[in-house]
Amino acid sequence: MKTQLSLILVVIVLASSAMAEEPITLKVWPDKVPGEQGDVGDEQLQPPTGNGKPIQRLANVTQPTLTVFRPDKEKDTGAAVLICPGGGYNILAWDLEGTEVAEWLNSIGVTGIVLKYRVPRRKDREKHDAPLQDAQRAMSIVRSHADEWGIDAKRIGILGFSAGGHLSAATSTNFDKRNYDAIDDVDAVSCRPDFAILIYPAYLTEGDGLAPEIRVTADTPQTFFAHASDDGISSENSIAMYLALKKAKVPAEMHIFASGGHGFGLRPSEHPASTWPQRCEQWLRSRGILGEPSN
Repeated sequence: MKTQLSLILVVIVLASSAMAEEPITLKVWPDKVPGEQGDVGDEQLQPPTGNGKPIQRLANVTQPTLTVFRPDKEKDTGAAVLICPGGGYNILAWDLEGTEVAEWLNSIGVTGIVLKYRVPRRKDREKHDAPLQDAQRAMSIVRSHADEWGIDAKRIGILGFSAGGHLSAATSTNFDKRNYDAIDDVDAVSCRPDFAILIYPAYLTEGDGLAPEIRVTADTPQTFFAHASDDGISSENSIAMYLALKKAKVPAEMHIFASGGHGFGLRPSEHPASTWPQRCEQWLRSRGILGEPSN
């Protein structure tokens, strides 16, 4: 009887632990999503593409959400990162540049929060206009939940790939002005990321300089860049912003790898670009962002 009771207790404890680790999802906007006209179709997963492991492509996002993935308590450093998948502002590479990234962050003790921002590009609006609203609001939501989620409100970063890298850069350089009218107390909370991680970012340049929405100043968060030399989205995007940060005396680190192409996410390959997660973890530790585990 004692043995059976012990087994039952173990099962209950394990079940409780599993439930505690389940990701939570919440809406970015409590009511009406700003600027939406109801002219986008139903949200859907498009047929998977890609060689080897397929890529989940999420389309027609009209209701932005945050999905929060917490690390194991014994690993938790208190740091958190808002993740912006790429997809040309037309779709979201949901697993490749979203949920898989959250899993990696969890493995190094960081809370990973995947932002499902609005795609595709809205008619008669800048490509990043609606997504920037979503990202700014999302940063404030995460910071407002810091105590509840066991997060250090001063160690909340943003990480993006390709178009998501542009969105992350825009969020990092436009925290001084909301791209929407405040709707509640959440919008009184800072939307400035404490650090940024930009992986093969797109659209950062225009003409001979940075795009006008990438407004680098001395207050821009410290930033990590990773890009491949053979990327069709030129590494000049990363280089231009890195040089602007250097000029503004903002700490930054950049890795331009010999090969890797575009859209590699965290998936391993024979290309040196696939080592960027190790370089990024070293950077996070060197900058004191990972701190010490909370236990």
